[in-house]
Amino acid sequence: MIPAVTVGRLRGQLDCLPILLQNLDDGALEKRPIPGKWSARENLAHLARYHEIFLQRLDRILNEDCPNLGRYSAEDDVEWPRWFLLPADQVLSRMRELRARLIQRIESLSSAEASRSGTHSRFGRMSLVEWLEFFLLHEAHHLMIVLQRSRQTP
Repeated sequence: MIPAVTVGRLRGQLDCLPILLQNLDDGALEKRPIPGKWSARENLAHLARYHEIFLQRLDRILNEDCPNLGRYSAEDDVEWPRWFLLPADQVLSRMRELRARLIQRIESLSSAEASRSGTHSRFGRMSLVEWLEFFLLHEAHHLMIVLQRSRQTP
């Protein structure tokens, strides 16, 4: 089974968004205090898109024997430009929908499904629980960047 603490973080980690985004206008979400780096909105778009990627990876882990799952790179993703240009409200709406799907999938896993694994190109063989932790840590990193980018001055 997936540990309750991991499921709890999956359920609640995005609850910080209203706090992170309160009192911010679109300009704050679009600014790029570090030239060449994504804005806060673009980081949110990346997180939303990565939900789709993770759901695809989850399907592969559940349906293939320890599939090789390469490193995700937005720059190599043909769908990324579509996400990159979305306004913040659409990004957040889609991310909420995808998160609900992900939570439902994770909470419905059998013990046998939860014990499956996949191979990461850099980190090697990882259990589904480790993949989920990887997803959550990656997400937390980008949430921190959203906080930084939306409040930094150039």
